[in-house]
This record gives sequence, C-alpha cells and structure tokens, in this order.
Amino acid sequence: MARPTVFLIQIFAIFGFLHLGFGAPISLENPLLRQELDKVGELPGQNFVVNFTHYSGYVTVNEDSGRALFYWFFEAVEDSSDKPLVLWLNGGPGCSSIAFGEAIEIGPLLINADGKSLRWNPYSWNEVANVLFLDSPVGVGFSYSNTSSDLMNNGDKRTAEDSLVFLLKWLERFPQFKGRDFYITGESYGGHYIPQLSQAIVRNNLLSKEKSINLKGYMVGNALFDDHYDHVGVFEFLWSTGLISDQTFKQLNQVCANQSFVHPSESCDEVLEMVDKEIGNIDPYSIFTPPCSDLSSNRLRSRMHRIGRVGERYDPCTEKHAVAYFNLPEVQQALHVDPKYAPSKWDTCSDFVNLNWKDSAGSVLDIYRELIQAGLRIWVFSGDTDSILPITSTRYSIDALNLPVIGHWRAWYDNDQVGGWIQEYEGLNLVSVRGAGHEVPLHKPKQALQLIKAFLAGNALPALQLHSDT
Repeated sequence: MARPTVFLIQIFAIFGFLHLGFGAPISLENPLLRQELDKVGELPGQNFVVNFTHYSGYVTVNEDSGRALFYWFFEAVEDSSDKPLVLWLNGGPGCSSIAFGEAIEIGPLLINADGKSLRWNPYSWNEVANVLFLDSPVGVGFSYSNTSSDLMNNGDKRTAEDSLVFLLKWLERFPQFKGRDFYITGESYGGHYIPQLSQAIVRNNLLSKEKSINLKGYMVGNALFDDHYDHVGVFEFLWSTGLISDQTFKQLNQVCANQSFVHPSESCDEVLEMVDKEIGNIDPYSIFTPPCSDLSSNRLRSRMHRIGRVGERYDPCTEKHAVAYFNLPEVQQALHVDPKYAPSKWDTCSDFVNLNWKDSAGSVLDIYRELIQAGLRIWVFSGDTDSILPITSTRYSIDALNLPVIGHWRAWYDNDQVGGWIQEYEGLNLVSVRGAGHEVPLHKPKQALQLIKAFLAGNALPALQLHSDT
C-alpha cells in the first residue's frame, strides 16, 4: 500500500494522529510519520534531480524552556543502509553548520553567486556517508528557544548536553540509524564541540550500558585545542609569514599568550588592533587568496573572537550568497522552518550568541587523552594557509599530548601531486592539506573527500599513486 502524500500527512497531523490503511491510528511520535513530515522536496533554485532523500526540521532538546535544534540530513547517494552516519559541526561559537558545512563546504547542494540557485557538489561527503548537519546551540541558524534567557546562557557545557539529547532523540525519529557506525566531523570552534560531545556520548554509553550512538571516532579541522598553545601558534604563523612586525610579535606573546580565545582582555584587544593594521586587507582565513570586498570592513580583532567566517579561493563572497538564499521565504518553507520561530533576519553567525558565550574551556587536551584511551579513531587536519587557527597552533597542541610517534612525517598524494603531509601518532593522526585555508573542503574539495574516505575506512592516505600506461 502506498504511503499517504505529505499533504495528507500534514492535514492529519493537525489532529495528532494518522491512519495508514486499516488498524489503529499512528501518533505523531511514530518515526515513519515524523520522517515523512521532515522530508524535503525540490528546493527553490534547484534545476537538477537528486537520487537520494534528505530531511530537515527541529528536535526539541528541552521541553521546559522550549529549546529546539534545527537539522538538515542527507542520506548517502548510494547504499545508504550500508554507509556510516556522520555529523558535521561548525563553530564560532555562534556559526551555522548548515550555512557553512552544508551550503559552502561538504554538502551536496551548494549556493550559486546569485544567492537564488543551487548547484551540485561532485565532492559532497554524502558520496561516502549519510551526513547530518546541526545548528547548535540555540540562537544559531534556525535553532531557537521559547525562553529568551537561553540565548544569553549558551556555553560549551550546555552545547554538549543539548547536542547529546538531540542525537538520542534524532535516532528515535530515525531508528534505522541506531547502532550504525557514527563519526563526528567539523572545524574551528568545533575543536571544542566535537571532543566535548564525543566525551558526553562515551560517558552516556557507559552509564546506559548500550550503544544507540555507536561512536567510532571523530575528525576535526583547523581546530581550537588549547588557548595558550593556539595563541602561541597563531603569533608564530603571523610573524613567520611576514604579516606582522617583530615588535607586534613580541607584544602578542607578552600580552595575549594566556588569554581566552573567546573573551580576551582589553589589553590583548589593543594589540590585536595593531595586528589588524599591519596585516592589511587580506583574508586571514586564507592568506594567499583575495578577500571579499563586501566583507573587508570586518576586522581581525572581531574575527578572532568568532572563529568561523569563510573565505574562498575562487569566490570569497560565499557567505553573502548563503545569507541571500536562506532568507528567501520560499527556501525557509521548503526546509520546514516554522515562521513563528524563524529569525527576523537569518545570518551565517550570531554575534549575540558569541558575545554572550558563558563557558569556554581553556583546553580540551585532557578530553583527547580520555578519548584516546577509550579507543576512538581520531584525526586532526589543517589547511596550511589559515592564520586564524594555523597548523603551527595545531602542532604545538598535539605536541603537548606527548604521544608516541608511530609513523614518520611524510607527504601524501592526490594522484601525482602532493596533497599535504601526515604524521601518525599512537591514538591520533595529524594531516595537513596543502594550499587550503581555514575551511579545507571549501578550498580543496577533492582532497577533502579523499580525506574523509580514508578516515572512515581507517586507511592510510596514499604515499604515492603510481600510474601505468594502458
């Protein structure tokens, strides 16, 4: 028997139940009904057909305050039932995973320069996995709360707690993914979100004595690890690439080295103003590519507080295109955004969330130590032209873990070209991506797809690909 159309489901949903053929009514808690309601059809500006199903909607993570997180989920292009589940998280704090991860980086539907139409991404990560994008915490993207004070009390701890509740409830809605191999990926301030959520999952599994979230590992790029080591690495990168003076380099180390990345002191802000003047009008997220002229008024000082704005090699204005597209009423309707809770103006990042961020861990290195002991597969990758969270910061933080080296530093290859370099440690792999900025999949989409393939398979990136004449 054919399932009812979405139109009929929406009509019956008003009454809180639905009859599928004969038998007892099925409530809105029925996962098949919930999935059907969340299914996305053809989107505005989409002039091509996709051969996979995707869904978007809300999951309430706190009934008392009415906190609800917005998601967008894409089944794998082929053999969805045999592919792992991958969650992608952007950072900020306060930036949308849908705005960046889906619409600009690894999603199958990318936004064109007109801000009204879409194009297919041949390097989408749903080529190799079922991919879930989450706007977290509340106040980010289309995620909302009925309690206004919630938006002033976001922080690392509650973000991890709410994201765990989201995953548990999302798996109730999509029970076919319960027990499926699960991985978390993302970038930037996701360097906090991802290990913190992974830790929450591991501990919850131990307490509940079941693995409905079958976490196998995580991979994070250009990540925030440790305030001290990250700052020292940033200053060294800025100085070694000739972007700042010797005097400013010394001041940064004296004044800012032990400051919070999210809430630095006024004296550190003053030094960052000098940095901003010295480096000039470049994109610090990708120092060798032209900036978007529309965004050139953003200053480095504010950018370092919000670790997540995007810069793109061939089109540095992609953020502007996302803002135009997701503010279209017909797009919001197609994505099941409730008009009651839609922001008056959707934006890629929320300055309000960022400025009111409560708790930001000074370091997540202890979490890495715990999760390495738990046996998770952990990869850290870094675009090597990013000055916001550069590879120097990542290497200082990883060095502080004092992990035994089990594989020598070597180049890895994309066909016959060096894609980057890799160092294997006991419990962790460090991978650099040559010529990529802060958002690796944006600048190097083909290499990023190669990276996720190797990570999910647990394979080494190729040392060299030899070609034979045929």
